[in-house]
Amino acid sequence: MTSKSKGRFFDHGKLERNISLLGIASLIVVAIGGIVEIAPLFWIDNTIEKVEGVRPYTPLELAGRNIYIREGCYNCHSQMIRPFRDETERYGHYSLAAESMYDHPFQWGSKRTGPDLARVGGRYSDEWHVQHLKDPRAVVPESIMPTYPFLAERELKVADMRADLTALTRVGVPYSKDDVAKGNDDLKAQADPNADAGDLLKRYPKAQQRDFDGNPNKLTEMDALVAYLQMLGTLVDVDAAKPQETAR
Repeated sequence: MTSKSKGRFFDHGKLERNISLLGIASLIVVAIGGIVEIAPLFWIDNTIEKVEGVRPYTPLELAGRNIYIREGCYNCHSQMIRPFRDETERYGHYSLAAESMYDHPFQWGSKRTGPDLARVGGRYSDEWHVQHLKDPRAVVPESIMPTYPFLAERELKVADMRADLTALTRVGVPYSKDDVAKGNDDLKAQADPNADAGDLLKRYPKAQQRDFDGNPNKLTEMDALVAYLQMLGTLVDVDAAKPQETAR
């Protein structure tokens, strides 16, 4: 390249040799990129498109979720179905961002030793889940999952679900004052098929009320965990979210 042609372009050599000039130029480029990415967020209320049907967890489901996290289930099971054919054919409709909007923290996971659980709700009976948690190989012979028989024996003890719900409202989960006040009663009512849960079911659409662990005389950790699993993927009508096929 001749000296005349060099003058037509920016002198990158000078920029690369001058650390101060390079720093200033880098700062300007990063600032422009940051403004382009961040500024629009000040003019929108939420980056997640709301989907009809998504609601906060009931107190019993939340207690089950806490047990799920405590036992490290997320280490082997993800809750995020990617939009690939091999995943959707096996696990169901791909996950929607709104389905995790009330998760703190989310349970997307980073690996799968077992299957994805994003849409496991209603796929198996309560009895299947109880037996699977007690002895996985009794229902899936090739399973390497640990056993959790103690869940059926251990009474569900929570300090105060009202405190849990209050904490979640502070990070944006829309529990009402009524939800918080009735947190402990709701937890017991959902696992008692004889309890009057009309108000609970009104405040938490599609909540399932029944004895989940097969032992109606005792509220156990198994009740809570099965209630949580049976809810996963059941709140949203994913068929309505599927794109309409173009008529030929």
